Amino acid sequence: MINKKETASGKPAQPKKSPIREWFDSVLFAVIAATLIRFFTFEAYAIPTPSMENSLMVGDFLFVSKLHYGIRTPKTPLQVPLTHQKIWGTEIPSFSSVIQLPIYRLPGFTKVKNGDVVVFNYPPKKEGEPAYPTDLKTNFIKRCIGIPGDVLEIRQEKVFVNGKAFPVPPRSETFYYVKTTEVLDDRFFRRYDIVNDFKSAEGPFINWQSVETYDEVTKTSTLSGYRVNMMQETLQKFKAFDWVKGIEPIAEPPAQAGPGIYGGSAHTWNQDNYGPLTIPKKGVTVSLNPQTIAVYGPVIERYEDNKNVVLTPTSVQIDGKPITSYTFKQDYYFMMGDNRHNSEDSRYWGFVPEDHIVGKAVFVWMSLDPVPADVWHKIRWSRLFRVIE
Repeated sequence: MINKKETASGKPAQPKKSPIREWFDSVLFAVIAATLIRFFTFEAYAIPTPSMENSLMVGDFLFVSKLHYGIRTPKTPLQVPLTHQKIWGTEIPSFSSVIQLPIYRLPGFTKVKNGDVVVFNYPPKKEGEPAYPTDLKTNFIKRCIGIPGDVLEIRQEKVFVNGKAFPVPPRSETFYYVKTTEVLDDRFFRRYDIVNDFKSAEGPFINWQSVETYDEVTKTSTLSGYRVNMMQETLQKFKAFDWVKGIEPIAEPPAQAGPGIYGGSAHTWNQDNYGPLTIPKKGVTVSLNPQTIAVYGPVIERYEDNKNVVLTPTSVQIDGKPITSYTFKQDYYFMMGDNRHNSEDSRYWGFVPEDHIVGKAVFVWMSLDPVPADVWHKIRWSRLFRVIE
């Protein structure tokens, strides 16, 4: 008869776990805990493009709260934990779309408000990407300019919501023509965080470039100034230089259609002169005509779970029946980047459906300069633990 070791209580002692088993249990617990935290509370994101500069910069790492607007239940439950779209370092999908569930949102602390910096799933199918489920579409971050029911208009770059001027984000950027008598270089512009020598996920990014004037008589070109993308704070510093002979904002003229503008097929809108248009609101009915179809037709076709939608510039059919009006099934939002002339936003691809909202950006915990002047300036110390405004 074999005697088993007993504890003080008289019960048999549990066999000691092997080091491998202890390591596996620790990793499993960490993965489960991290997945729950990521799903229920906060998630970390990195800024890959300059569309929100200078409010958020390429290389910023931030936390996004999912509690503010309410936790969104997953549409795609079969996912590898702590992944998004693909397994790390591979082109292998990290999910299965065999099971697709309806999306619900639990109560949150607040609703999306005008001026909030919001992370959301990019609504239309991104060029070159597979057709991902809603909760696995590429994440974007922009500022909410309009909420459901708002009437939005952009006039000469200035945003108006319900007829009132929308506050300009204090660190937002836009382009100016700076007329100067001095030759400036990259070293000068870098002092004001105006850099050119990096590429973002949206391609090369030009913050400044020289402008030359061609003389037909002498057949020569001379420097006349610079096209500079900068904040209001930097603009005021430039105005103080005695070699600056004038500064003018660069904006597209009104009533001139811009390329790739959302809804522009029936309107003469561009990035600096857009609208007015009403942002769709759940339960609100709109009449359909060529002007409203250009704006709301893609919404009816893509995001409202309507079957067999046939969309033309002058008509909409659902299940073979032509309709002359439509009642929206969910709320929508209008998003814009603070870097107004370098942002792929709602002016180009339309509204953000409520079920695409991920969470609210709350603060930057780390910031790394992608093109530092030297190794000592790799970390942007002044941006650490910055609250996002």
